Amino acid sequence: MKELEVYKDFSLKGYNTFGIDARADRFIALRSTDEYVDLLSSGVLDDGRFFILGGGSNVVFSDKYQGTVVHPANKGVSLIGQEGSRCFVEAGAGEVWADFVDSCISQGWYGLENLAAIPGCVGASPVQNVGAYGKEAKDVIWRVDCFDIANGAEHWIDAADCGFDYRWSNFKGEWKNRFIIDRVVFRLDSAFTPNLSYKALSEALAARNISQPTARQLADTVAAVRDSKLPNPQDIGSAGSFFKNPIVGKTQFDELKAKYPDIVAFPLPTGDFKLAAGWMIERCGWKGRSMGRVGVYEKQALVLVNRNGCSGQEVRRLANAIIANVETHFGIRLDCEAIFVDG
Repeated sequence: MKELEVYKDFSLKGYNTFGIDARADRFIALRSTDEYVDLLSSGVLDDGRFFILGGGSNVVFSDKYQGTVVHPANKGVSLIGQEGSRCFVEAGAGEVWADFVDSCISQGWYGLENLAAIPGCVGASPVQNVGAYGKEAKDVIWRVDCFDIANGAEHWIDAADCGFDYRWSNFKGEWKNRFIIDRVVFRLDSAFTPNLSYKALSEALAARNISQPTARQLADTVAAVRDSKLPNPQDIGSAGSFFKNPIVGKTQFDELKAKYPDIVAFPLPTGDFKLAAGWMIERCGWKGRSMGRVGVYEKQALVLVNRNGCSGQEVRRLANAIIANVETHFGIRLDCEAIFVDG
């Protein structure tokens, strides 16, 4: 691998927003498509001991990773096509997501405003189907350009084939460790239409006396709402929203509503209800509490935070304690949105 730089016994502290000082046997950053090709032809991933790491905003490293951490770091944003008001914008997997959103707004390419200020990289957006304030990545992704790790073949996968669901895609499921994402193409619009479907966002705009927001005003308001609830990873280590909001059927929701009249939930078009995991965690008394060097954020019970150099095992213990407590109290088992990476 003459063309690639391989770092051994590499600290991952600066590559995960929780700030956990785990280490990897090997670390490789891919800064161009050619380096993707070089890596996949080298055979270094043939033993299957590898992990693809984007911005590290939803991962918790438990211990030393005994394998190769591959970090897509390729940059570049360009308009590759236009059909009427539709704009097809390509971005490298290593682009910082928040910067990409800001860049698109500046260029007059709209549709990403509700997803402003989310930590992480572009390459992770289709994997996690990131979402916030009434919008999901699946709403704007048109195509995912990636490489087959087994044979190095390049694939252009249409959004319709990605199996997108709530915080889910085939890249997390049946395609896990099969593909490595090089670029993502988004279908945006040169005509701005604000998405104000999320109640907390429309209320925040109203509080700012903004009735017809510009794209920049909408994105800035989203960022302000996020900042009021979520810690800045540069100041406090975290993985953002740690747990998924569980979805239940109407019968189960009605039973919970009868027992807990103030339960926070959101009706879905399917007739199901999405429960606010943060409300349940707070109701169980976890908000602001700590367990060793990790705790629950004072402003948002959905967020676990690094108090003072915590380990991944400490995060796991706290998460498991919360899951067990919520299940005992409400009969609902929470799933982690954050991903634990074991050695």
